[in-house]
Amino acid sequence: MHDELIAQAQAWLTEDPDPDTRTELARLIDAKDETELAARFSGTLQFGTAGLRGELGAGPMRMNRSVVIRAAAGLAAYLKKQGHPAGEGEAGLVVIGYDARHKSHDFAQDTAAVMTGAGLRAAVLPRPLPTPVLAFAIRHLGAVAGVEVTASHNPPRDNGYKVYLGDGSQIVPPADIDIAAEIAAVPSLTTVPRPTEGWDTLDDSVLDAYLARTDAVLSEGSPRTARTVYTAMHGVGKDVLLAAFARAGFPAPVLVAEQADPDPEFPTVAFPNPEEPGAMDLAFATARALSGETAPDLIIANDPDADRCAVAVQDDTDGTGWRMLRGDEVGALLAAHLVHRGATGTFAESIVSSSLLGRIAEKAGLPHVETLTGFKWIARAEGLRYGYEEALGYCVDPDGVRDKDGITAALLITELASRLKEEGRTLLDLLDDLAVEHGLHATDQLSVRVEDLSLIAAAMRRLREQPPTELAGLPITRTDDLTRGTAELPPTDGLRYTLDGARVIVRPSGTEPKLKCYLEVVIPVGSHKDLPAARAKATALLESIKRDLSTAAGI
Repeated sequence: MHDELIAQAQAWLTEDPDPDTRTELARLIDAKDETELAARFSGTLQFGTAGLRGELGAGPMRMNRSVVIRAAAGLAAYLKKQGHPAGEGEAGLVVIGYDARHKSHDFAQDTAAVMTGAGLRAAVLPRPLPTPVLAFAIRHLGAVAGVEVTASHNPPRDNGYKVYLGDGSQIVPPADIDIAAEIAAVPSLTTVPRPTEGWDTLDDSVLDAYLARTDAVLSEGSPRTARTVYTAMHGVGKDVLLAAFARAGFPAPVLVAEQADPDPEFPTVAFPNPEEPGAMDLAFATARALSGETAPDLIIANDPDADRCAVAVQDDTDGTGWRMLRGDEVGALLAAHLVHRGATGTFAESIVSSSLLGRIAEKAGLPHVETLTGFKWIARAEGLRYGYEEALGYCVDPDGVRDKDGITAALLITELASRLKEEGRTLLDLLDDLAVEHGLHATDQLSVRVEDLSLIAAAMRRLREQPPTELAGLPITRTDDLTRGTAELPPTDGLRYTLDGARVIVRPSGTEPKLKCYLEVVIPVGSHKDLPAARAKATALLESIKRDLSTAAGI
């Protein structure tokens, strides 16, 4: 096995075009580091509905230029089989965007070279920009596909490769399976033509068009008075968000200086994800330091590729003065705001998001759809007007960006905060109103990060073989094994429990080594004075469900 592993590594080394990973791999071969080599050559990084995502490094189980070139070659072969190059004598266009992570620019350039060598046209965005700008550019430029090089909010050591088709939404089966087959069929990097020129680097006109499109998000003549603190979380959101806010006429956001500029090391956070503990601490500190006329009404955070949007509000309940709203709370607020503005069309959400959206849509007489997790599904809802998922993703302008967009979501929530401010109210006041009108929908999550992925499979197997009959003393009235699919949903690895006044969904994360459990309890509320008791009851129930579920899953 040792000789075979060394031979495999040496064969990879001869093709590797990147001096950094060549040096890394040569060192491992010279050291005969069988453990590390086995980890890198135990298979290949799998291409799925999230594209590729993994740790940077040498070998087929890591993200590197060799893996990206193969992925690009597979995508190009797939596009050609779909009839591209196509059109009136002109090859199909593939637009490529990238963030500011390690190697992102290199991966984007490699992708452009491969597309050009395959007879397609390629155009690369002018610099690291938010993922929604790429999603916009696909539709705006009439491209047949798009690629975004990003690992979103993953740790600094990771990078990823997200693929969109010509409708501007992310790939879903069977496209991912077909592309993966084409990637597997690439015999050698020497068979992949990679010219050194021939593709376009776009200018700022596509970004200008994206910013012009943001005008469609806001109501003409709406108040623009809310003050914000903003963090880009060391990502690429700052310049685009500031330009969008200036264009809209909002007060200029106060920046969290330590996190304002792109830095692939993400030095101030353990994980560059606003949902992770501690990630928002600097934003809270920045907001607390402001007072008087400069005091902010809300805090806005993007994740590093700015497709997600987090919102925090003043709230003294835990002594910090600020509280980050849950994705479900922001999802409901934006929905209520759009209904107030007279929006029509389908309101869509993932199955793990709060059922409150369905109540809001029903009351407004609007269609409501639940999809599998991820915007690749939400974006495909028929007649989509608004879509969201609890993981801080919001699509507020589907005709412009058919994906989650942290820039336009920030604009819309700031417009809502401005309207409420003019009425002497806050986002929390509106949340109270929604709870009284529709019942208190309280959500929480039990999320377990693992080093050993087999622990996730073991937990799912245990829940299937020894299913719980009650959680927190509430009987489970229905269990759906989502691997079988439903009338509305294609199959996926997940379990859904319906309880009396509660709902639980358990699923492995598609992008991180996590088991995720999504909890919701619904408490009827008679009036505003009943809210404190309802919230206390909901909190106790959620904690009890978490404990019982953890025991049942063995995690």
